[in-house]
Amino acid sequence: MMNSIWGKLGGAGIGLALGGPIGALLGGVAGHVLIDREGALFGPPPRDLIFTTGLVALAAKMAKSDGIVVDREVQAFEQVIDVPQAERERVRRLFNLAKTTTDGFEAYARQIADAFKDEPHLLEDVLDGLFHIAKADGAVHEAEYAYVRDVATIFGFSDIAFDRITARHVRRADDPYLILKADRDMTDEALKRHYRKLVVENHPDREIARGLPPEAVKIATERLATINAAWERIATERNIR
Repeated sequence: MMNSIWGKLGGAGIGLALGGPIGALLGGVAGHVLIDREGALFGPPPRDLIFTTGLVALAAKMAKSDGIVVDREVQAFEQVIDVPQAERERVRRLFNLAKTTTDGFEAYARQIADAFKDEPHLLEDVLDGLFHIAKADGAVHEAEYAYVRDVATIFGFSDIAFDRITARHVRRADDPYLILKADRDMTDEALKRHYRKLVVENHPDREIARGLPPEAVKIATERLATINAAWERIATERNIR
């Protein structure tokens, strides 16, 4: 994808009728202003150009807020989308320009959301890309997590959907799989069996039968509630009935 994109950017002319903040950004890098899509002579703008340039712009805005060096981000970006070595300087220019534009990340996110409103899997790909770039320094920091969450909200993802996406990149203390000590690769049936086994092992009736004090029963009750809540989250995400 990236090989074709930089060719388009270098010789775009008036044919790339993007408009909006992404169009303005590309126009700045290409050295000319791109015409608005209304009245365009060459049809709709290339989807790969919108996707990749939008991802670069959102990553650059994320970088501006957390101070990660550009070189590291470019390297991370190369792991998401293939960037030819000869084009790295142009990627750097795009990052730098996107950082300094007056448009906030919300404007880029809204344009991407509108472009791919009928293809949520592509919007999810953008979020995965942002998480990957955020992890370039070894961790997703709180500000980066909040940033990606805000982008996801603009994209129209629910909290449950965003938790599902986040779980692919960040292991949190409230990760339902972590709570259940379960592997994400387990099948639905294997997860059901594992969950039922945990319920039996952690049921407060076992504490009562062992003659343990009320405090122990209370702890077991709270632990079982946590296990049940984690299972409900997983069951909802996987649509397990």
